[in-house]
Amino acid sequence: MEGNHAVARSGVESCWAVTTYVSRVPGKVHTQMKRHTFKVLVAAVVMPIVAMMVVLLSGRPAAAATLTRVTNFGNNPSNLNMYIYVPDRVAARPALLVAIHYCTGTASALFSGYFHDFVTAADQFGYIIVFPEATRSGQCFDVYSPQALTRNGGSDPVGIISMVNYAKANFNVDPNRVYVAGVSSGAMMTNVMAAEYPDVFKAGSAYMGVPATCFATGSSTNTWNSQCAGGQITKTAQQWGDAARAMFPGYTGAYPRMQLFHGTSDSTLNYVNFGEEIKQWTNLDGVSQNAVQTDSPFASTTRTRYGNTTAQPPVEAYSVAGAGHELPRTGMVAFAITFLGLNQGSTGGPSSQPPPPPSSNPPASIPPPPPGGCTATYSIVNQWQGGFQANVNVTNGSSARSAWQVGWTFANGQTITQLWNGTLSQSGSSVTVRNVSYNGTLGAGQSTSFGFTGTWNGTNSAPALSCQ
Repeated sequence: MEGNHAVARSGVESCWAVTTYVSRVPGKVHTQMKRHTFKVLVAAVVMPIVAMMVVLLSGRPAAAATLTRVTNFGNNPSNLNMYIYVPDRVAARPALLVAIHYCTGTASALFSGYFHDFVTAADQFGYIIVFPEATRSGQCFDVYSPQALTRNGGSDPVGIISMVNYAKANFNVDPNRVYVAGVSSGAMMTNVMAAEYPDVFKAGSAYMGVPATCFATGSSTNTWNSQCAGGQITKTAQQWGDAARAMFPGYTGAYPRMQLFHGTSDSTLNYVNFGEEIKQWTNLDGVSQNAVQTDSPFASTTRTRYGNTTAQPPVEAYSVAGAGHELPRTGMVAFAITFLGLNQGSTGGPSSQPPPPPSSNPPASIPPPPPGGCTATYSIVNQWQGGFQANVNVTNGSSARSAWQVGWTFANGQTITQLWNGTLSQSGSSVTVRNVSYNGTLGAGQSTSFGFTGTWNGTNSAPALSCQ
């Protein structure tokens, strides 16, 4: 028996199965069930009710793994929340992934949305995932203050390292297989954590980020660096490398491998930052800025590898033509699983099983800018039983604007549960999303995007959108 449960999750069972649930996470205070169908019978006849609960599952795979909140996990100067996912079947020496959400996001939204394929793979390969959750207004991570950009200086990075140490202490984590990945604000924090704690993290995967230190504002109260976000900060590879090394003075060891994703039409964190990240990480990893391999693993996507042509090079970069602030798209997480090494055992070497397939259809292509007004394109990024994640790309017409609004009507009772990069109003099936302060201004032909997670039942078809 592996893990803490006696029932394996290896397909649909043909008979009743009996298992005893044992909490795997010291100090847990909240849980969220990943699957919902179960029956609980109290074994009063067999033993005292206060001693044990027996969970009987019929005709379904055993499913008890949960997203669990942990308290009292260590030094936490910025009051982050910690959530952890421990699969039912944990490897004897598991890897650890730190998965970091976007602004306005939550651990639960990332778990169910953009990074759900990481969760599915954890069930297959037995690794553990920690989900830090920002609690400040706007729920962005601190990648700007002097405290955050200094090793052990305070703020969010210290709390995240406490979470890593907690997982190591409680789950026999392999210290040579600790990784970090994030989206948007979480991608910026991925760069910061990998640069600031290179002796902790072996590799990172950043979806739509900026170089470490690029977002520095010199203050814990000034939380947005518009020059960095707009792609106006450029440096040489040596300068970016030196800026990262200054976060951990005196360190002379190796730096993590880094995987980068960015859309060419990203208007939230400009595409220029993608090239600046490549400069920084090729310098830190001691390889040339000239790619040794270029290919196209996805439609409209160019992948470049630096240092070597293996599936785990020092630096790997994915440029997605026409994409806004909407990554990862379907299938991209599977490449991250391979790059990070989450499908490998603690002794190294690839697993005989590939990463699980992506769980939804790819997004629709972005239409050309309209002659006037604006248009909006709806795409389902990820879908699972009872839930889904969608992205809406807003493209401006021929005249500059300072605000936009997108509306639609769901035809099948879908409900939005979490939305980012926009302001939501939903009444029954009618939905209206307006811009937030930082993405309302669009020049002629410019694009921005917002995303959300929601629930569905029956049919989850894409609605017709209006944009004004």
